[in-house]
Amino acid sequence: MNSSQIKHFDYIFTGTGLASLMTVYKMVLSGKFTDKTILLLDQDLKKTNDRTWCFWEKGQSIWDTVISKKWDSAWFADENFNRHFALKPYKYNQIKAIDFYNFVFKELSKYSKIAFLNEKVTDINELETHVFVGTEENRYTCSYLFNSIYTKAFAESQTKYPVLQQHFVGWFVKSETEVFNPEEVTFMDFSVEQKENTRFMYVLPTSPTEALLEYTLFSEKLLSKDEYENEIQNYLKQLGIHHYQIIEKEQGSIPMTCYPFWNKNTKRVLNIGTAGGWTKASTGYTFKNSDKKSSDLVRFIENEEVKMKDFHQKNRFWFYDLLLLDILYRHNDLGGTIFSSLFKKGNPALIFKFLDEETNLAEDLKVILKCPKIPFLKALFRVVF
Repeated sequence: MNSSQIKHFDYIFTGTGLASLMTVYKMVLSGKFTDKTILLLDQDLKKTNDRTWCFWEKGQSIWDTVISKKWDSAWFADENFNRHFALKPYKYNQIKAIDFYNFVFKELSKYSKIAFLNEKVTDINELETHVFVGTEENRYTCSYLFNSIYTKAFAESQTKYPVLQQHFVGWFVKSETEVFNPEEVTFMDFSVEQKENTRFMYVLPTSPTEALLEYTLFSEKLLSKDEYENEIQNYLKQLGIHHYQIIEKEQGSIPMTCYPFWNKNTKRVLNIGTAGGWTKASTGYTFKNSDKKSSDLVRFIENEEVKMKDFHQKNRFWFYDLLLLDILYRHNDLGGTIFSSLFKKGNPALIFKFLDEETNLAEDLKVILKCPKIPFLKALFRVVF
C-alpha cells in the first residue's frame, strides 16, 4: 500500500475501553471537534458484559442513563467489628459494561466523522508531523494518537515502584431465599480468612435474592480460579445460601502501581486509561478517575498546539498512594488493618472525598491520622531516603 492510499485521521484511539469511549463521547458533547475525523481501533467488538464498574457520586452524573443500581448505605466488616453507614451526600452507583458500551457506541454512530474498526493494532510509529498506526489489515496515520492498550512489561520490568494487582472473581447469583439487603452494599468484608494477604468480599445486592459477590485481593500474585470460587462458595454458605443459580461470572486483574506511565507520553502520543496511569493506584478504582481525567483531556486538546507530554500533573495523592503500596508490597497482610482503621471511626463521606482526591490538607490529615502510624512512618522513610 503506498502512502497516498493510507487514510489519515485527526485523532486515532487505539483500544476502545472506558477511557477512550469516555473521551470521545465528551469530545462530541463539547461541540468543539465537529470538523475533526476520529478513528477508534480495537480487536474486541465490545458486545459482552465483561465487567462491572462502580463509583460514588454526589447528585447527578452524565452517566445516569446507564446506571443500573444506586445504594444509599454501605457495610464494612473485619473479624473484630462491623459497621453500617449512610453514604450521604454520596450514592454508590453500578454500571454494567455492556450498557455503557451500547450507550456510547449508539451516540457515536450518529457522527459520520467518527469510525470504529474491529482491527488489532500491531504497530505505532511516531514521526515528526504525524503518527503511523498499523493493524493486521490496514495502515493509518493521524495527527495525534491516544493509546489505551496496556503493556504489562513497562511497570513489571522495573523495581523502583511496587506493582500489586487488584484481582478478583465475581459471581452474579440468584438465591432461592431472600437474604440480601438491596439497599446496602458490602463495601469490604475483611472477615474472610486473610492468608497473609489483603483479601475481602465485595457484595452488590440488586434484590433480596440477587447479588454480585466478588472475592477480591490486593496482592502481587494471582490465585488459581478454583481458589476464588471456593471462597465465594464458602461465603454463600456463611450467609445461609445453599440453593442458588450462577447467572453470570466475571474476573479481572487491575494493576495497582504508582509507576509513572505518563513518562511514555510524547509530542503526539498520549497514553490513557490504565496504560496512562489513570487507575487509582491505592484502590484499583477506575471509573471515577477516568471520568475526571477524560474531562481534563478534552479541555486540554481543545488547544490546537498541545504537547501530549505536558498533560499529566503529579499531585500529593500520588505520593500517599505510593506509601500505601510500599506497605502492602512489603507486608501484604496489613491491608485489612489499614482499611479497618479508616472505617472503624472515620467519617465515610470524608474517606470517599479523600479517595476522590478532593480534600484539602487539613482533611487529608484527618484521614491519614486514623491509619496505623508506624508502617506509614517506615514507608515514608524508605520512599524519601
